[in-house]
Amino acid sequence: MANPLLNEKGGDTHLLLGNEAIVRGALEGGLQVATCYPGTPSSEVPDTLYKLSPGGKYYFEYSVNEKVALEVAAGATLAGAATLCTMKHVGVNVAADPLFTLCYVGAPGGLVLLSADDPGCHSSQNEQDNRIYARSAGMPVFEPSTAQEAKDMARDGLKLSRKHGQPLLLRTTTRVNHLRGPVEFGPAPDPGKVEGFKRNPSKYVPIPAFARPMHLALMERMEALREEAENSEYNTVTGSGKLGIACSGISRAYVADALDNAGLADKVTLFELGFSYPLPEKKCLDFIKSVDKVLVVEELEPVLENDLRVLAQKNKLDIEILGKDVLPRHGEFTVTLVENAIREQLGEAPVAACDCPLPELPMRPPNLCAGCPHRGTYFAARKVFGDDAVYSSDIGCYTLGILPPLQTADFLICMGSSISAGGGVAQASGQTVVAFIGDSTYFHSGLTGVANAVFNSHDVLLVILDNRTTAMTGHQPNPGVDKTVIGENDHPLDIEASVRGLGVTEVRTVNPFNQKKTLAAFEELKALKGVRVLIAKEPCPLYSRRVYKKVAPQVAYVADSCAGRFDCLDKLACPAMFKEGGKAAVNPILCNGCMLCLQVCGHIKAKKRGS
Repeated sequence: MANPLLNEKGGDTHLLLGNEAIVRGALEGGLQVATCYPGTPSSEVPDTLYKLSPGGKYYFEYSVNEKVALEVAAGATLAGAATLCTMKHVGVNVAADPLFTLCYVGAPGGLVLLSADDPGCHSSQNEQDNRIYARSAGMPVFEPSTAQEAKDMARDGLKLSRKHGQPLLLRTTTRVNHLRGPVEFGPAPDPGKVEGFKRNPSKYVPIPAFARPMHLALMERMEALREEAENSEYNTVTGSGKLGIACSGISRAYVADALDNAGLADKVTLFELGFSYPLPEKKCLDFIKSVDKVLVVEELEPVLENDLRVLAQKNKLDIEILGKDVLPRHGEFTVTLVENAIREQLGEAPVAACDCPLPELPMRPPNLCAGCPHRGTYFAARKVFGDDAVYSSDIGCYTLGILPPLQTADFLICMGSSISAGGGVAQASGQTVVAFIGDSTYFHSGLTGVANAVFNSHDVLLVILDNRTTAMTGHQPNPGVDKTVIGENDHPLDIEASVRGLGVTEVRTVNPFNQKKTLAAFEELKALKGVRVLIAKEPCPLYSRRVYKKVAPQVAYVADSCAGRFDCLDKLACPAMFKEGGKAAVNPILCNGCMLCLQVCGHIKAKKRGS
């Protein structure tokens, strides 16, 4: 049975994840090309498109990084294709170089860039607000607050972008990406054939002589889009109270719940902006003039607040505009937080946050999975280098090496930085540096770091943790994999060959579950100088079970001879192991049969699973 997301007819209603709703909206908007680099909270959008691609009428690819993804998308839209490019908020930093110029060049086929922001740092290293990127680059912004709007805005964003030839930012946040809600489908007709690229150098080649008029054309397009925002159904004013509330994105949902809980809807005038940029200035002015005070409710930066302040000042309006004076500039909002901010402005007593007693739960710090090959690599690195080395880490599930007892992450900057920043530490201080990077991250932005390290003769040991997938964000393929969830990778790239091709002469490849060989390789490389690489190659056990259909044949257990030293627990911290009756024990359900514990403590033996 075909996936309902591919149904060309409309009228049905389905309960969808926000990210699934974006997929449906893109298909309704005539999607022809989709590119991405996966990153939570955006990952389910490309993952869904990937799984649907055998039956879809669009081209999809996992690109090696966000810059490349946007460049492929740029070429596609220049060829006339309706295009979607997805990434998480920090990915836009990587894509910023082509993004700013693309906004000059334009998007003839239509291009929506999904930026999934992450207030609260649920799965990210910062909380940046990418509405600021849109204002700097020159992009209209849609901000959905429900699953239905996520679908509708993805659809309308492609159409609006194509109409005006301007890339559009679909700005979501974690709560929008991961909420579930009813979504009524519209028709998703066959998008047809891509028109093809039409030469026009003065429009598409931004040499200085052409770039200057391109900038003027961009500003003209943005003014035309401002008129679209003035008349957009996504920008609404309701109520007639003297307190004005302006809100955008998921904050609209918080405000709606807060007003409903407090019964204060009749005391406010509510201005909701779903099409938040270019600012619909006429509608904003009418709103400001109709109230005595304005409270701006938006997560993270005071973007809308500052827009309204500037507008009020330019029009000499004497009105109090509040925002970050009373609401935080960091983290996610809650309904209670927003309700109390509204109550304060209306002179109402605040409500207390729920003080319902919660049951005491066991502490569960994040940990590498049972059977994760990174544990073997980290254990060996610590055994050889201990605290004598500085450990440079990178972005991935392997960053969990920061936790004791492994403690192999001393600093981290961004994707691909482990080799570059590690080289910086080594060159500046002379300290021994061991840098870790995953296979997907290596292809994302590690190759240039290796090239730089070789060129500048850095003294650093790079450990490439090749677990055959992009594990942290959901087992997406990368250029080095040989097998994916929907079939073989016809062109797998060899990591060792690429490293040698970049000029590294000292390279070792090991299976980290073979501790004898892994320790020997670390000792060999420790004795050398310059750039050297250890490739720790073993599939992620979850991916192996899912894609390679590999089931561990054995499970470790503690024999009666266990002396209760607990080396296996204290040195590995494997979540499959626990203490029982003064001895170490293994949970056979969690155990993946890696047998690493057998190599750490000779008292542990193995038996057949189920025996």
